[in-house]
Amino acid sequence: MATPTHSAAGQSRARVRWEHASIPSPSGPVPARVYRPAASAPQGWLVWAHGGSWRAGSAQDWHGPTAELALISGFAVASVDYRLVPEVRHPAMVEDVLAALAWAREQAVERAGERAGESLPVAVGGDSAGATLAACAALACRDRALPLAAQLLAYPPLDPGCTAASYHRYPDMFPTASYLMAAWQDYRDPGRPAAADGTPLYSTPFEAADLRGVARAVLATGDLDPVGDDVHRYARLLHTAGVEVTLREFGQTGHGAFLQPGRATGSGPETTSLRGWLGVALRLLTSPAAPGA
Repeated sequence: MATPTHSAAGQSRARVRWEHASIPSPSGPVPARVYRPAASAPQGWLVWAHGGSWRAGSAQDWHGPTAELALISGFAVASVDYRLVPEVRHPAMVEDVLAALAWAREQAVERAGERAGESLPVAVGGDSAGATLAACAALACRDRALPLAAQLLAYPPLDPGCTAASYHRYPDMFPTASYLMAAWQDYRDPGRPAAADGTPLYSTPFEAADLRGVARAVLATGDLDPVGDDVHRYARLLHTAGVEVTLREFGQTGHGAFLQPGRATGSGPETTSLRGWLGVALRLLTSPAAPGA
């Protein structure tokens, strides 16, 4: 899947520095692209998992949108080339995201400069299938008592059965229920995998019996997105568990909106685009003046 090219993305890339990175993990190096705003030191670190139904996609394919997300949020963004189906199945992808988070925490401490004992905030996020992985990684961080400033989730599919009404409201809209059910079957192994330390590695946060204590969540979906009801359900579950949730549904918007052209301008980002809104929400949520930051 190619990243759309447009003038706004080109302007964003010109104001963002990026480099390749190799992130160590128990399964071997995990490739990533790291994006930093060129004009200032990063406000924090965001590990991003791209979409693609766990079967496709790459940091290169997501290059323009991820660069713009770094510019708008003010965060350094590590876009992870996690392992894909059919070479692996869950929980390999979640483990790759967790390895990237561990690496990002090290960078956050180093980049905090001379502020002894301090660290920049670290968040996790993703779009579509990558957002599912990000939500599962956030739960593993909770279970390991590891700090996580936020989870930034763009339209994650969360129900392997695709039973919600939104899957059938617009049956011809991508992704269809049959398409996603096949993707879930390819992605998941039977059983409930756990890490070597015993931490559950969920394939969807809907498997978790308790969501209390998970990181603050920023959720985005579209009113025409078949996974929209999953997103709204997760927001309700998080709220019931006492987790701070920010949710926005974009009108006349389907799946894949993170890849659509943004509107970053010289006078500041437009929050009318899903990508722009996510970046602004992350920046505001984790700023020193924000409650709970």
